[in-house]
Amino acid sequence: MLIVCPPILKEYWQETFFDFGIRSFKVVSLGKLDEILKASHWKYDYVFIDEAHRFRNEITQGYEQLHQICHGKKVILVSATPLNNKIDDIFSQLKLFQIPKRSTIPGILDLEQFFQSLKSKINKYSKDDPRYMLAVKQASKEVREKILKYVMVRRTRSSIQKYFAEDMAQQGLFFPEIEDPQRLVYEFDQATDNIFNQTIQLIKRMTYSRYTPLLYLKTPLPEFEKQSQRNLGAFMKSVLVKRLESSFHAFRNTLARFVASYEKFIAMYRSGTVYISREINVFALLENDDELRLLELADQQRVEKYDAGLFRDEFIALLENDLQALKQMQDLWNQVETDPKLTEFMAQLKKNKLLKGKKVIVFTESKETGEYLLHHLDQKYPGKIFFYSSSGGLRHSGDSCSGANQAKDIIRANFDPSHESPANEVQILITTDVLAEGVNLHRSNIIINYDLPWNPTRVLQRAGRINRVGTAHSRIYIFNFFPTAQADKELGLEDNIKAKIQAFHDALGEDARYLTDEEVVTTHDILGAELYKRLNDKNLLQGEDEDERTELEQLQLLRKLRDEDPALFERIKKLPRKARTGRAWNGTQFDRLITFFRKGNLKRIYITNGDESSEINFFEAADILACEPQTSRLPIPRHYYELLDYNKDAFEQANSGEPTGRSRGGGRSNEKYLLQILKSNNILYYAGYTDEDEEFLRAVRRALEEGVIARNTAKRIKQQLDKEKDANPLKILAIMRKNIPASLLEEKPDTAAQKGSNKKEVILSEYLQGGHKHEI
Repeated sequence: MLIVCPPILKEYWQETFFDFGIRSFKVVSLGKLDEILKASHWKYDYVFIDEAHRFRNEITQGYEQLHQICHGKKVILVSATPLNNKIDDIFSQLKLFQIPKRSTIPGILDLEQFFQSLKSKINKYSKDDPRYMLAVKQASKEVREKILKYVMVRRTRSSIQKYFAEDMAQQGLFFPEIEDPQRLVYEFDQATDNIFNQTIQLIKRMTYSRYTPLLYLKTPLPEFEKQSQRNLGAFMKSVLVKRLESSFHAFRNTLARFVASYEKFIAMYRSGTVYISREINVFALLENDDELRLLELADQQRVEKYDAGLFRDEFIALLENDLQALKQMQDLWNQVETDPKLTEFMAQLKKNKLLKGKKVIVFTESKETGEYLLHHLDQKYPGKIFFYSSSGGLRHSGDSCSGANQAKDIIRANFDPSHESPANEVQILITTDVLAEGVNLHRSNIIINYDLPWNPTRVLQRAGRINRVGTAHSRIYIFNFFPTAQADKELGLEDNIKAKIQAFHDALGEDARYLTDEEVVTTHDILGAELYKRLNDKNLLQGEDEDERTELEQLQLLRKLRDEDPALFERIKKLPRKARTGRAWNGTQFDRLITFFRKGNLKRIYITNGDESSEINFFEAADILACEPQTSRLPIPRHYYELLDYNKDAFEQANSGEPTGRSRGGGRSNEKYLLQILKSNNILYYAGYTDEDEEFLRAVRRALEEGVIARNTAKRIKQQLDKEKDANPLKILAIMRKNIPASLLEEKPDTAAQKGSNKKEVILSEYLQGGHKHEI
């Protein structure tokens, strides 16, 4: 058994499995997947992936590695936030344990076709069209009802409180109540606001040419390389915007690093030779809290050498213009001597009754902002502050970082109620998002988001550190910082805040996704208002839909029936297939028949009025079937079988057109490109291949057709083939062998779930006599 988790959770998983008496397992950090691949990853039968939403993006090396590790194994994904506003998030995670075009999910053989169909329906509308959000919601509903109900177990706070209240009471457990999020508002004076507005315009004006040099080559790039360069430019722009909002201190330091990077690059260009990284994966940089490390990563990928003469003349001019803009921003911010955000923070800690003297957790995305806060707070509250980031822990500004394990133990001792040696030295914990997942911090009940949480899903993850069963606190408090300006007071406080948030978004334009790390599903000019609304919605922090129903309703009913009327429970267990009954129903003017079908693992419920038949979901069926114990049973009428045939026909028609599992011509461009090469006469009829070579290429074709090859792998193969001018068949074979591991090409035997029974069965039917007042 293999467990993949964030580094901070390794000890937790080791203790958990040990407590349950399991000894044959290995826990590995999600950053060490390459080590598992080098070792014997094939020996594991089961793979647990904690915080699985980290792998929702296919275009990362980590996903590609995990995909290879999981292939052919039983996989369990654990996540509080599997969906981040895109149905692609779910599809990516499904592919870790499903073959996309040979799925074992009942009724959906071709997952790729299913999700592509949903995306086509969504993409018919622009994002400012009200129908866009309706299409997104409908697609999400289809994913829940046709996919997730077969592969996901979800337990929300409200469902546990409702259906396990007695169990919780017996154990003395409760959930704390989350209060409405509270605003901490700081104000720019007139001079600072003018500088802020000028800075936004300068950020928008820059081309970020230092980070997109390949776009300026005289020889055009392939489109995928162009997009990779654009991605990096947009990401570096988002770094500037995020640091500007985080703290003036972090922004000044970021400007200094950008200036140094531009000056170094320009000097290199003028020397006649330019070294450039071609394979930068922006998504690998998104969650890095250490900006120095982030910039190193941007420069550390595979480097290639270029003569300066290969670039268009405009390139050097754009580099110089960007550098001038950066230096202009430096000059502007050197004039700012105040920090209204820090001033307001210190004042709130002193005067706010909810904060004064309490254990508080402060989250920031920037390591430098965290260090800045530590420096100032340590002077006011000496010895009571602790800062934690990816680099380790700090007690005092200027100290060297303590190791991660030592720092985590200090944090647990002060904030985890279950720690064996509790301490009370730390009052205020400052941390980046390395502590936003998987850590128990619920000796505190207060979180302050010092930076604007651009992605509200991150707020949910942060709140989860203190919103836990077992806390001694009955209430949870979340504080968010918001900027305003003296000059905009006539707008009113809320509109003033929304305008400032919108200004940050406007600096990025269409690249706002790098600010939020999520799909933007509203019109661009109201993003500020939408984010403000979401950050002040406590339902978001609960992480659930209040209207969502759960099968726990029926499970609780069955459990009650089992305990209170075991004889009736036994009768229900022994009901024969094709069980049927009839009764009067006031939900229709017409006679209806509701039928529950099963075919292998596929289960569907249909209802008909004799003219048409339609599928209904489990909860709709349960509501219709519900009746009082004394309800009179009606005899089955003669036209029962006619109604049954309508439902049978509808079930057969809906499930007779399953995809064959082979591509019908569309598909992702890289995979399609590779298939065209492998199906060309040049490859199919090449006489120089051995039998083993031909078997390998057949397996590769099959894997591409079934969607087994990870997108990153296919992209890399295409890039390598593109660089080979008129690659011969042996070179193509060598590139395929180098990039496609043999373990992905092994045909796995059909499982019992795949085989199933193809026999259609009628499990039960209920005749509903009409003639009453309501139509469904």
